Amino acid sequence: MFDYIPEVFREKYATTEEEGDRWYGDPEENRRPPELLPRDEVARAINSEVKAGRGSPHGGVFLDVSKRLPAEVIRKKLPSMYHQFKELADVDITAEAMEVGPTCHYVMGGIEVDPDTGATPRVRGLFSAGEASGGMHGSNRLGGNSLSDLLVFGRRAGLGAAEYVDGLGEQRPAVADADIDAAAASALAPFRTENGENPYSLHMELQQTMNDLVGIIRRSDEVSAALDRLADLKRRAANVTVEGHRQFNPGWHLALDLQNMLIVSECIARAALEREESRGGHTRDDFPVMSHTWRMVNLICSLDGADVRIEHQPIPEMPIELLGLFELAELGKYFTTEELVEWAEHPEGTG
Repeated sequence: MFDYIPEVFREKYATTEEEGDRWYGDPEENRRPPELLPRDEVARAINSEVKAGRGSPHGGVFLDVSKRLPAEVIRKKLPSMYHQFKELADVDITAEAMEVGPTCHYVMGGIEVDPDTGATPRVRGLFSAGEASGGMHGSNRLGGNSLSDLLVFGRRAGLGAAEYVDGLGEQRPAVADADIDAAAASALAPFRTENGENPYSLHMELQQTMNDLVGIIRRSDEVSAALDRLADLKRRAANVTVEGHRQFNPGWHLALDLQNMLIVSECIARAALEREESRGGHTRDDFPVMSHTWRMVNLICSLDGADVRIEHQPIPEMPIELLGLFELAELGKYFTTEELVEWAEHPEGTG
């Protein structure tokens, strides 16, 4: 990990193993070891090592705490990790290395919503909050933000939905019987298909495609190859077969979910191919730096029939009151709260 310390973090992390080891016992006088860099930095480093042919047998890397901490300290500080590795992999992390690798942990995209009400602009009556909605976290989510996101925007979405329903009056939306019948026929189609595709096999291929070709580090050739595979999977998913009946049938549920999974996967892949820069959780190996032009653009995906369409949408200007909070936070590095209050109340009479 010493080879992967970004310049912006270089002053805060140890440059030798000896200093990193001392941090465990004396964090006040020593810098952190670089394996404790932010998770996206560590994930990118692991990905780079694996692609360079230096990975572990199962496509990850080895993480060894047994040579850094006594066994009793590991069991006390990492009880869940110790238990999971012992139970699921028969690996004792107090005595041997564990094999690890990056996986999908959170996303920064999601459904396009109005920030004040949680309403989606493209589907009337649909509201979204939490990690299903996009735009809250910018290019990289900070740890712990998901809870505050749920509380703040969950409340806004609830109030927005209630206001929407109250505003309908007597003109409640109605659904045509023909539309219901068509939706039911489409949902039940996998029971009528004979000798079709297995939904579990398609799901596994979809997971492998997105993991291998649209992972945390992207390249245009890999993402383009993923789009070709997704097109083939979409064709095959139209011909899935399920057995059994409708009462709690996981295979049937997966067959229905596959349609949405394929659409979302295509959105991710097309947006990753379109954004020719690296920013936050999105890293393009062939465009490794941030672009000022792309900084001002959101990518909005929508369906045009069965095809995914991408639009460039300017990022909205930050509300003046929110911008003011950022400016005050910056000023707070140089002035006391009392000085800032005095300046706010008498801007002409203070320095």
